[in-house]
Amino acid sequence: MTSRNLNARERQVLGIIIQSYVVTAAPVGSRYIARNYKLGFSDATIRNVMAELEDAGYISQPHTSAGRIPTDQGYRYYVDLIMTVQSLDEQEKQRIDANIGQFGIERKGASADVLLSAAKVLGSISRNLSVVLSPTLSNAIFEKLDMVLLSSTRMMVILSIQSLFVKTIVMELDLEVSRQTVDEVVDVINERLAGLTLAEIRRSIAKRLYDCDCDAALKNLVVRSAGTLFDESPIFERLYISGTEYIVDQPEFKQPEKVRDLITMIEDKFSMAKLVENNGPLVEVIRPSGIDISISIGKENSERQAEELTIVSTPYYIGNMVGKIGIFGPKRMDYEHAVRVINYMADSLSAKLSDVN
Repeated sequence: MTSRNLNARERQVLGIIIQSYVVTAAPVGSRYIARNYKLGFSDATIRNVMAELEDAGYISQPHTSAGRIPTDQGYRYYVDLIMTVQSLDEQEKQRIDANIGQFGIERKGASADVLLSAAKVLGSISRNLSVVLSPTLSNAIFEKLDMVLLSSTRMMVILSIQSLFVKTIVMELDLEVSRQTVDEVVDVINERLAGLTLAEIRRSIAKRLYDCDCDAALKNLVVRSAGTLFDESPIFERLYISGTEYIVDQPEFKQPEKVRDLITMIEDKFSMAKLVENNGPLVEVIRPSGIDISISIGKENSERQAEELTIVSTPYYIGNMVGKIGIFGPKRMDYEHAVRVINYMADSLSAKLSDVN
């Protein structure tokens, strides 16, 4: 069974089968197509076209039905060569804007609220599982650092990074320091490191603080800890998930074992984050920003638990930082709508978090 290009009639029938299956979750037969679509050719011709599509691997026949359902190959052909994507409707745009726009510049550290809100509205509008992966921070601009003494042996370090992002780390101390000593070190760090990227700070902090006139012991502790303080957060800590209630309500997940596999996948945040971060292949759906959207279908996904799913994802940008958003749903998802939603959400997130700089 080899993949081949389809003629206009085959493309038309495949598109109808997929669009009907998305709505009904029921196998589609030639009689249904002939009765509901004015194609200009007979039921027998439709049956022949469906037989050709099945032989070519684009549709298959469930054992208990005379109708056909799309295969992974059929969905792939559809998203690559058949579907057309319009702009999102105004009501859905307003829902996204209202949720993303409620967080202001005065709320430093509100990035988590923005991203969680984005995941919730994305799940609600798409009626699927939604994920938002916060940006990698190596290219983020460091704004300032503060240190809060929690006890004689513990200190909380708070890094303010561009666009509402804050990173907090609790450090164990093997020395005693005063508040005045802490303030002096903080002032030097902020003076010499502000405006650099975190990657630049990791590479050059020892050199930049070498001759500073502040407490050597605390300064050296910060330098030794730079790989932790100014490094990326673990990928699973960057993940925001919502919409589980929508995906488990889909017909594909009525069997207990499929629900169990789905929940197991969702609980493995590391794997979930990797799925959306490494999602592909690209589909030629160009956003206004010029960025392609990635759609992976079924066994194109790297995790076994995702072999019955489609993942639609795209990056969003805040200066030099890159995050990702994604929709996880059954292969029978409404692809055009998923692309419209994720397209608008990514551009809205990019604009909102870039505007606060």
